[in-house]
Amino acid sequence: MSTPGEAQPVKLFAGLLSREKNLLIAIEEELAELYGPIDGRSDIMSWDVSRYYELEMGSNLLRRFVSFARPIAPEALPDIKLGAADIERRYARPAGGRRINIDPGYVDAGKIVLASTKPAGHRMYLRSGIYAEMTLLYHTGGLQPFVYTYADFQWPATTAFLTEMRRSHLQQLKQTDAA
Repeated sequence: MSTPGEAQPVKLFAGLLSREKNLLIAIEEELAELYGPIDGRSDIMSWDVSRYYELEMGSNLLRRFVSFARPIAPEALPDIKLGAADIERRYARPAGGRRINIDPGYVDAGKIVLASTKPAGHRMYLRSGIYAEMTLLYHTGGLQPFVYTYADFQWPATTAFLTEMRRSHLQQLKQTDAA
């Protein structure tokens, strides 16, 4: 019979989406105040995956991923997603509509997990209106997508960033175990 135990810490990251480069940078700073130092940044990439956000946020969107040095407990993900929604509301246009989209998630040894407020068949309900989605699986030496994995999470630049984030996280776990 197995004995339940605590989950290992995971590495927090956030996907940021906006048409305003300066806002991406301001949000990074705000997130660093909440979750600790940023230890990884992707390049800022042009995001033209779909027109889903166009009415609300406009066109010519930019995507950046950031990761945080301080590990978190995986069960903190709902609170982090709710906090991200608060930040999105604070930066929204007075007439409504977000200027920034913040998608928090985490990496552990075997997967990339995203938080969402939208239910779907492949998402598991956590609490407080927040769902979790395993968006990439680490298998056969690399990150593997699912049929529902967002296109920008399959870009080579994104998978390279997430793979490096995973490597950094595993190194951090080894150092913690050795201490």
